[in-house]
Amino acid sequence: MTAQDAFNAVSKGGFNDLESVLTICRRHGSYCVIGGLAVNTYVRPVYTMDADLVIVADRLAAVRTDLIAAGFSVQEEQWTLNAQMPDSELRIQFTKDPRYQTFPASAQAAKVLGCEAQVASLHDLVIGKTLAWSDPKRRLSKRKKDEADLIRLAEDYPEVRPLLPDELRRQLPNE
Repeated sequence: MTAQDAFNAVSKGGFNDLESVLTICRRHGSYCVIGGLAVNTYVRPVYTMDADLVIVADRLAAVRTDLIAAGFSVQEEQWTLNAQMPDSELRIQFTKDPRYQTFPASAQAAKVLGCEAQVASLHDLVIGKTLAWSDPKRRLSKRKKDEADLIRLAEDYPEVRPLLPDELRRQLPNE
């Protein structure tokens, strides 16, 4: 059984869903994977059932149309466009936060669960994870996951430590 087969089994088709979403994104130009799946491309992966992405804002409406045509259920929120296939466990989330709009320009090619994708650069990923971690409206459990992701990145890539807030940097062993 391949990693993709295992993920598909656990997520009830999530690998196929991710491939479909990435194909749609590629048709519409600049995009990148952010969040936990992006972190997993830089450090030892941990299990996640969320796929977070950013796409150039003026393309989001067209992506929404294509997602619906592909069978995804789509829900519009203030800061996100959420998509999910019926019966699938994989939750797709496109951020509308303008602070992420520059990320696709410096995205890098990488494999995400075996799929060819554009992934946020290490620098942008740390910035994005820091934004999420520092959001007081975010659930504590999500902020703690963001904290763990930032620490994991800083342990493997010491060059990003200066980007971390002092509170997190103090938790790391001295360089």
